[in-house]
Amino acid sequence: MSKINENSTVTVNYTGKLEDGIVFDSSLNEGRTPLKAKLGQNQLIPGFERGLVDMEVGEKKTIEIPYLEAYGEYNKSLVGEIEKNKVPQDVKVGAMLQTQSPNGPMNVRVVEVKEDVVVLDANHPLAGKNLIFDLEVLEVE
Repeated sequence: MSKINENSTVTVNYTGKLEDGIVFDSSLNEGRTPLKAKLGQNQLIPGFERGLVDMEVGEKKTIEIPYLEAYGEYNKSLVGEIEKNKVPQDVKVGAMLQTQSPNGPMNVRVVEVKEDVVVLDANHPLAGKNLIFDLEVLEVE
């Protein structure tokens, strides 16, 4: 059986959890399909890729990924206010919006709605969080 290396194309089932056990994503949810990706192409977070290396078809394991090998540190400078009249009128906390940055479109999350302004957060929702993944390798190419 071939082991996964840094250039393999893999198909895996996964369940991602936070340290408190809350599941944030899973390929096992209804309507989802296993993840297929070629390693070494920056398609996956670094810790996820490293956790797959040397696994074989049929193997299962749980990996823990520190936030620096996942979505990075939470950056307070990516939180800011915008005038309320520049967002949809019925915007609610938790809503995802898209804005333009110097590097192109960027997703932001609404974290607070005040009287005249809305507070937006451009950090990835999992920034600053250590992640735990249950992995099962289905195929290695």
